[in-house]
Amino acid sequence: MALIVKQPATAGKNAVKPMANPKAAESAAKNKYYEKKAKSTNIKLEVVCMFTQQLSAMLEAGLPLVNTLEALMDQIEDPVFKVIVKEVRNDLASGVPFSEAARKWPNAFPNIFCSLVEAGEASGSLAEMLNKVASYFEASLKLQKKVKSAMTYPIAVISLAVILVNVLLIFVVPVFAEMFSGFGKELPGPTQMLIDVADFLKGNMLGFSQTKAEMISAQIASGTPKNKVVINEKEISALAFIPWNTLYIVGGIFAALRGLAKFVKTPRGREVKDRTLLKVPIVGELVRKIAVSRFCRTFSILLKGGVPILKAVDICSKASDNVYIEKACVEINRHLNQGGQMSEVIATQPYYHNIVKHMLKAGEQTGNVDGMLVKVSNFFDQDIDNVVASLTSLMEPILICTLGIIIGGIVICMFLPIFQMSSVVG
Repeated sequence: MALIVKQPATAGKNAVKPMANPKAAESAAKNKYYEKKAKSTNIKLEVVCMFTQQLSAMLEAGLPLVNTLEALMDQIEDPVFKVIVKEVRNDLASGVPFSEAARKWPNAFPNIFCSLVEAGEASGSLAEMLNKVASYFEASLKLQKKVKSAMTYPIAVISLAVILVNVLLIFVVPVFAEMFSGFGKELPGPTQMLIDVADFLKGNMLGFSQTKAEMISAQIASGTPKNKVVINEKEISALAFIPWNTLYIVGGIFAALRGLAKFVKTPRGREVKDRTLLKVPIVGELVRKIAVSRFCRTFSILLKGGVPILKAVDICSKASDNVYIEKACVEINRHLNQGGQMSEVIATQPYYHNIVKHMLKAGEQTGNVDGMLVKVSNFFDQDIDNVVASLTSLMEPILICTLGIIIGGIVICMFLPIFQMSSVVG
């Protein structure tokens, strides 16, 4: 006869709930956060480029696409991109094509990636298409790094110069000004102007709160109860040294930059930006060559991948981030729909260089448009490298000379009264 042991009944409120695993809860919270962030965060091109290279290599080795994505998920360090790849893998497992699954994440996979993947799926050469996309990303990254490296040195030197000049004006010049005040004579114009600038900076950048602190001190001294004063006596000395005006200026600059960044993203702002950059000497021509080179390389890869020409032009327009290229692409599509040739439109666009017009026309006559545009892009890339190298080599002595002139000018202005001691004292 079996014995039945009855467990003591417990009330629902008094029942002991099993403790949740803190690590599991933390991991679930992180995953939820990254899933939410994946819908709005732009993935860096370096991350997508490395992913595309690895994906192409593994597909060429014969691994299935779903298994390849599962293997790559363990190697991805970016948690947001890992969530995106996981979602793409789930869509593939449910029967969605790779190109369609990737298009759901435009913040990670550009149009050129999705279009070439679609062409690769249709032709059965997905690995080859991904290899072309990876090469395109590598060329884009190489160009970006060269431009950034060329800008790093001047930005560092200019920042150092601004800090050094402010330190001299705020802390060093007032010491000389106090010494000169005992001369009893009018100081030379350059010296007086420099002292006025130093007084303005010191009074507005460091001592803005001094007046407020003195007012509170006077209020307490006049008999006002301390409990009715918002700022107590201990905080007055600290308040006097808070750089309120500096904070206001920095906040204003930050707000202005944020507003400018939002304005540049609008259609009107993008047009103003591109038109302004084009008018800047040297820089305008460099930006123009970069935009035309990107257009030629993108269009060439899309044509070689089997993407229809009208769709290729539309993708180039979206990938250009340049209003001149976008307007030209609109005219190209309209002209192609009417049965014309692309070179006829390019010949009427002043933004494109003559070499693009001639090489494109030769490519249409020989049936090798993509090959000709690759040569144009390589030519511009080489020219861009030369211009960036020349600018970098020229900027170094120019910036050093400029910095020397500024610092030397401050030193001369400070010692000018000493040089003219006889006229100032006597």
